[in-house]
Amino acid sequence: MTAAENVCYTLINVPSDSEPPSEVSLKADLEKGEIKAKTEALKKVIIMILNGEKLPGLLMTIIRFVLPLQDHTIKKLLLVFWEIVPKTTPDGKLLQEMILVCDAYRKDLQHPNEFIRGSTLRFLCKLKESELLEPLMPAIRACLEHRHSYVRRNAVLAIYTIYRNFEHLIPDAPELIHDFLVNEKDASCKRNAFMMLIHADQDRALDYLSTCIDQVHTFGDILQLVIVELIYKVCHANPSERARFIRCIYNLLQSSSPAVKYEAAGTLVTLSSAPTAIKAAAQCYIDLIIKESDNNVKLIVLDRLIELKEHPTHERVLQDLVMDILRVLSTPDLEVRKKTLQLALDLVSSRNVEELVIVLKKEVIKTNNVTEHEDTDKYRQLLVRTLHSCSVRFPDMAANVIPVLMEFLSDTNEAAAADVLEFVREAIQRFDNLRPLIIEKMLEVFHAIKTVKIYRGALWILGEYCSTKEDIQSVMTEVRRSLGEIPIVENEIKKETGEVKPEDEVSAAPAQKLVTEMGTYVTQSALSSSRPSKKEEDRPPLRGFLMDGDFYVAASLATTLTKVALRYVAIVQDKKKQNSFVAEAMLIMVTVLHLGKSSLPKKPITDDDVDRISLCLKVLSECSPLMNDIFNKECRKSLSHMLTVRLEEEKLSQKKESEKRNVTVQADDPISFMQLTAKNEMTSKEDQFQLSLLAAMGNTQRKEAADPLASKLNKVTQLTGFSDPVYAEAYVHVNQYDIVLDVLVVNQTSDTLQNCTLELATLGDLKLVEKPSPLTLAPHDFANIKANVKVASTENGIIFGNIVYDVSGAASDRNCVVLSDIHIDIMDYIQPASCTDAEFRQMWAEFEWENKVTVNTNITDLNEYLQHILKSTNMKCYTQQSSDSKSSKDALANVSIEKPIHLGPEAPVNGHIRIRAKSQGMALSLGDKINLSQKKTNI
Repeated sequence: MTAAENVCYTLINVPSDSEPPSEVSLKADLEKGEIKAKTEALKKVIIMILNGEKLPGLLMTIIRFVLPLQDHTIKKLLLVFWEIVPKTTPDGKLLQEMILVCDAYRKDLQHPNEFIRGSTLRFLCKLKESELLEPLMPAIRACLEHRHSYVRRNAVLAIYTIYRNFEHLIPDAPELIHDFLVNEKDASCKRNAFMMLIHADQDRALDYLSTCIDQVHTFGDILQLVIVELIYKVCHANPSERARFIRCIYNLLQSSSPAVKYEAAGTLVTLSSAPTAIKAAAQCYIDLIIKESDNNVKLIVLDRLIELKEHPTHERVLQDLVMDILRVLSTPDLEVRKKTLQLALDLVSSRNVEELVIVLKKEVIKTNNVTEHEDTDKYRQLLVRTLHSCSVRFPDMAANVIPVLMEFLSDTNEAAAADVLEFVREAIQRFDNLRPLIIEKMLEVFHAIKTVKIYRGALWILGEYCSTKEDIQSVMTEVRRSLGEIPIVENEIKKETGEVKPEDEVSAAPAQKLVTEMGTYVTQSALSSSRPSKKEEDRPPLRGFLMDGDFYVAASLATTLTKVALRYVAIVQDKKKQNSFVAEAMLIMVTVLHLGKSSLPKKPITDDDVDRISLCLKVLSECSPLMNDIFNKECRKSLSHMLTVRLEEEKLSQKKESEKRNVTVQADDPISFMQLTAKNEMTSKEDQFQLSLLAAMGNTQRKEAADPLASKLNKVTQLTGFSDPVYAEAYVHVNQYDIVLDVLVVNQTSDTLQNCTLELATLGDLKLVEKPSPLTLAPHDFANIKANVKVASTENGIIFGNIVYDVSGAASDRNCVVLSDIHIDIMDYIQPASCTDAEFRQMWAEFEWENKVTVNTNITDLNEYLQHILKSTNMKCYTQQSSDSKSSKDALANVSIEKPIHLGPEAPVNGHIRIRAKSQGMALSLGDKINLSQKKTNI
């Protein structure tokens, strides 16, 4: 029996605190009670039988006093009762009382109420005793002609299961169902009948399909789905049949049902690799994504498109559909848009990159006008990154993209503007021919930049790449425009004294005296300080940043002015102009220093910024060739080196990806037998319908399928000793949200163990979802018990408990076997993840829990220690090997380590590791893991 057929029919909720009733009281209720009392008594009997009680004395009582009742609730409960009650004697013969039951169900199969008939037919599907079914066969056959479709479709199911289990009872079932199918009009009945023929007599199913293959598109969707399954199975087993049914699959791509279209497209891809078939299937997937409103459906179908792309021949077909794929961007969901843009970027080629860029530029402009959606800013950022990637891969497109993107440098969304700035920095370094265009556009938008971080980056670009006399003069003009009138301190004091009026001073609040750097007094009104908005609006941007106390931008300004001044001196020969330009640059730096040390800004200037500006002043006063080289050559070399390393990493990842796709089989490779291969090696040989069904039932683990050696045996935990009366071991399957314990329990005694119960408890943020049901174990028998544990937060946890049981016939108390603890390791949750520098800093600011771990190791090499920590924590270094930060999905770590050289070459690494995480448990558990694994063990 397959996993799909081995299902559980009935779940019954049992109150755990109730006392089990006695057999005498149950018998009294069943005999003389009212309908309600009989119903409750029958429920208790069912629960007791499920718990292993035999209750043979109640069987005849139920037949005499409960079976004849016409109450619908009782009839439902009786169906459950007859399903679970023992129907045979210890020697395997059918109980005599069952003949009476059989007669009662023969009457129910002829009952005028269609619900009673249908539910009785469903019950008969569960019976495994042919002696009980034999007398009922005429009545079951008669139900095929009932007026109500509910009865007819359940009759088909009953005939199917009886034919499968006891073919001798109804040997002509396929012929009977085929005739029924030809004359049937109801869609659900036809579906059940066709499903039976697929499994019982495929040739008859094919005969029926061949008679109506041209009308398939007019059938109901449930029947169409079964037809797709049949075609897949037939063509899978016999590829020569493909030509016969491929036209039918093409027709089903036009079905009105999204489910049918999805399955038909998947089947078409498996049956044919012709470009027309792949194109039709991909087009069908794209239509589904656009028309379906559910975002989960969109993501699932997008995944199928991405799977299509993995095949080299299919990728060429999909490249022609890039513009169709971009229609999906009309979906407002960010995750769908992200996957769509990534897919389009993977498929884009030199033939269609221009069209792609045009569409993306339109989308970027659209986001500028739409601000009400919360994900608009993030979407804009995605578009910027995609355009960036297009420009890097296809340099000819950069000239079209740059003017549009540089408009976003003045955007209020810092994340999108930072992405544009990074792109511009890379473009201006790589493409010499675009430098004049970028410089011109940068000078245009420079004054409109609103955020200080973007302003700093723009300053650096202008200072680094302005090489002509006119551009350098323009930079100085823009800086002066952005700074306002200088000297700043005197100008601000004049504004203060000029705006404050005597009546405002009296009416507003007591005046406050301020002492300036020069020792003069200035009066500031509380009114002017509490309502500075008008003045702040009038301030130029750079002056506004400085008045807010952000003097880091002043240090960047000083570096930029030094670079352009040194370059100006080298270009212009006129000494008077040289001195004039250098003096203006030095004046700007001095006035900024003066402002920083006055009390006017909200925050005073830091010592670092003072040192940097002072250094720049010293450099300009001397203008030495060494400083010229450092400022104007070494900086650009550093950027060039960083971009080269990044480009090499991208090429390496693309190479690995292409190698992964182009798997070649060598002539001397060993033969791969189907029974011994991992699932992913022979994907085309598997039954896709069975795979999808197993996946829906949670019976597939992709990681284990990828590696045949990584079987469940490697994850088995022994819970008891081999000499214990009950042996138990558990397979622990951990995923992101819950833990499934599959516990094998073996009765090692010669006694029957009753009410054998697995009792579990947890430590940490784990919660037991359901209590495992008790069971009865025969001598030397075994059983599997599944328990689900909910994960509340990703941290270390412990599951512990015991197994309790009663020995049949013994008068002693319950026996107990204590189980070993199961430790849930945090490493089961952590997967390496990638992020950009900006994302790392954003997450570092957002994560509120921090844990600081002191380095205590015997490792003497810095890089070796970093690699050891990466391996131990299953995290990933997000920059080059020289970096000091790592990232995971919900946790970040900053590694600050040093090698104390003065202690000798054998001195161990020291320093500390700061961990930040979303949850306290993650931060603490990751810190414990690092502490335990810091030292390298010598094996």
